Amino acid sequence: MDPAQPPQRSRGGKQIREEEANKRSFSISSSSLRRLHLHLRLLLIYFISSSLSSSSSLFGCFTFCPSKRRHRPRPPRQLRLFDFQLQLQQLQRQRQQHRQQTTTTAASIEIERDRLLLVSSFYFFCFFFSAIDVARSSPCDHHQLTPSLDSGIFGYINYLVEKDRGYIIQTIINEYRGYDSAGIAVDGDKKNEVFAFKEVGKVAKLKELIDASKPDLSKTFESHVGIAHTRWATHGSPSKLNCHPHRSDPNWEFSIVHNGIITNYKELKALLESKGFRFETETDTECIAKLAKYLYDLHPDIDFTVLAKAVVKELEGAFGLLMKSVHYPHEVIAARKGSPLVIGVRTEKKMKVDFVDVEYSEEGTALPAEAASQNAALKKSATSLLAPPDKSLLHRSQSRAFLSDDGVPQPAEFFLSSDPSAIVEHTKKVLYLEDDDIAHIHEGQLNIHRLNKNDGTSNVRAIQTIELELQEIMKGKFDHFMQKEIFEQPESVVNTMRGRLDAENCKVTLGGLRQYISTIRRCRRIIFIACGTSYHSCMAVRGVFEELTEIPISVELASDFLDREAPVFRDDTCVFVSQSGETADSLNALRYCLERGALTVGFVNVVGSSISLLTHCGVHINAGPEIGVASTKAYTSQFVAMVMFALSLSEDRASKRQRREEIIKGLGLVSDQFREILKLSEPIKEMCAKFFKNQKSLLLLGRGSQHATALEGALKIKEISYLHCEAVMSGELKHGVLALVDENLPIIMILTRDNLFAKSLNAYQQVIARAGRPIVICNPDDEEFPASETERIEIPRTVDCLQGLLNVIPLQLIAYWLAVGEGLNVDFPRNLAKSVTVE
Repeated sequence: MDPAQPPQRSRGGKQIREEEANKRSFSISSSSLRRLHLHLRLLLIYFISSSLSSSSSLFGCFTFCPSKRRHRPRPPRQLRLFDFQLQLQQLQRQRQQHRQQTTTTAASIEIERDRLLLVSSFYFFCFFFSAIDVARSSPCDHHQLTPSLDSGIFGYINYLVEKDRGYIIQTIINEYRGYDSAGIAVDGDKKNEVFAFKEVGKVAKLKELIDASKPDLSKTFESHVGIAHTRWATHGSPSKLNCHPHRSDPNWEFSIVHNGIITNYKELKALLESKGFRFETETDTECIAKLAKYLYDLHPDIDFTVLAKAVVKELEGAFGLLMKSVHYPHEVIAARKGSPLVIGVRTEKKMKVDFVDVEYSEEGTALPAEAASQNAALKKSATSLLAPPDKSLLHRSQSRAFLSDDGVPQPAEFFLSSDPSAIVEHTKKVLYLEDDDIAHIHEGQLNIHRLNKNDGTSNVRAIQTIELELQEIMKGKFDHFMQKEIFEQPESVVNTMRGRLDAENCKVTLGGLRQYISTIRRCRRIIFIACGTSYHSCMAVRGVFEELTEIPISVELASDFLDREAPVFRDDTCVFVSQSGETADSLNALRYCLERGALTVGFVNVVGSSISLLTHCGVHINAGPEIGVASTKAYTSQFVAMVMFALSLSEDRASKRQRREEIIKGLGLVSDQFREILKLSEPIKEMCAKFFKNQKSLLLLGRGSQHATALEGALKIKEISYLHCEAVMSGELKHGVLALVDENLPIIMILTRDNLFAKSLNAYQQVIARAGRPIVICNPDDEEFPASETERIEIPRTVDCLQGLLNVIPLQLIAYWLAVGEGLNVDFPRNLAKSVTVE
């Protein structure tokens, strides 16, 4: 021992053990507190993120939705566990170091056990909430929409209401938009006789054919079924043979009118040909009529509804159809799958209730066609296609809506159409069929059946009132529907904003999105998916969305989006824009996104449309009925509605307040600016006659958001005037397109003021340098475009992101006057239909 050091007191073994125990106790206590603190932080982070990730908390996942369906709002997003795993690994390394430094005791083992229990509990709750998140809410009838128009089907059924054949024919013949042939089938003079008339061309030619046939138009019917169709060729060329209605045999035992495409018609046709049937046409619809006859021949005592179920069960694809038969006089079947159908009702007395019950097949009970599951079974055995009918399976309860006080069916008329506006002149009481509905009308009764019950499907179909006036679908003082709709835009954009835009308080309220707006603000990205004009409107607003929301935005053509099988994630928001709400490619893309759990939003103009029913939430653009095939006012209303959507999403951003106020003020001026631009209609007419006479091609240049305007203008010119028009981004002019420019090529350039104006001027100078004489769409105060070099169309100046709204109006007028100058049918351009309900 060093003598300089003071002597140490000798310690006994008991004292040493007590000191070591105190050290271990202190070490365990500190470690325990650190770990407990970490776990509490992790749990707190989880519950905070859960509460912020959705407007509905865990305990609010099952809430009441004011619709006919039970609906669960979008659950919280799935928790990301990556950060937690990193912290857990760090915790494990600390535990290993602690084990190397200290001896494990019973107390430390107890703490480890508690820690593992806490961690395992945390994982359990995470995966439990994730499992809840996977259960996506069912679609809800989220927005009430105004009806619009589709082409194709019409049917009329009267019961105990005397009508002559002339009235019936006049009722079912309607001018639809976008068709190449038309036809009707009505009851004949004798029992089991059908009068059918079909003609290529417009309805006027069909009327001439009927007049030449000289049917007895004065013959009256107390009960009668008539069906009609205007066709847009998808299978088979436009010809009288391929016109609808289609028949099962030369005696017209079964007559069919049909919208859509039957994708398995080749297999059905091969089967029926093997059974001795001979086909007269190239259409897929003929298979339906012959399949119905084949099944009826096997079981001639079968009920019409059971027969219809057996037929519909074997059809694949999208369709809306009407079926009548001489074996079931005064009865009609209407079936829908992916193609719209609406039933109008007119009665002498007020209906007792405003809904119709839906009848379902019994669970677990085989339907007559159940044994034959699609085409594989069809090929194996023809006799297995339809088992002997069990009448007990059919619940023929009479709807209370159509009964008088004494329980007797009252006189009634039914109008069936794919087009609500075709019904409005007869009645405003309508019922919208949903996908997989099979409606049977017989003896004044309407019964709706389904093969099986799907989750979220309502048990009733409401009888609604169309908010549509007859004058809205009439031309009035205008020569064409397209002209009328162009001049309606000052009112239609106001209707889009009415009740939603509060300019005084700088506030936007979109009721259809209120429940989901906070979820959309936190999404990973927003994907706009559309076709045609709707796609261009999405392109036009992409910039303002990126600016106001700072959320990544992508705009997709629905067909290309599906072809690529683009990745979609649960925290994406997918916005579907469609005038009709029935566009086939957009609908398929919607189903694709729903399968992957994304939140879906609809911007549509049609009540009861498929997109409005399938999306989680949405906005009705309220543009009013659009009759012309070329969309005009729907484009500007979509533009305005989506700008309001961007404004609503940015309300929580203080840094964007001044910009929002500027845009809202600009929206308030749009209607008056539209009226000012429409005064240029006659000068634009003269300009078209001067510069575009006998031209074969046209260039349209725009930059930034005005490229979308150029795309829309080029589409209108191609659709209506059949003049080739190419929209080019001004920045790409020198990358090849400049080679086309000379003194003979007509060029329209969009050069209104925005942040890209200086760059757009470069393209203008390049055109001028090559002897081009462009027509320039510019603002009134622009001096860069002298009259000696250019022809000017002066447009009022507005907020840069809204300038495209104004710039598209003169392009619509140019397209219209070009078509009129060529003597073309403006409202019904060749080869085109208003609603593209097939791929």
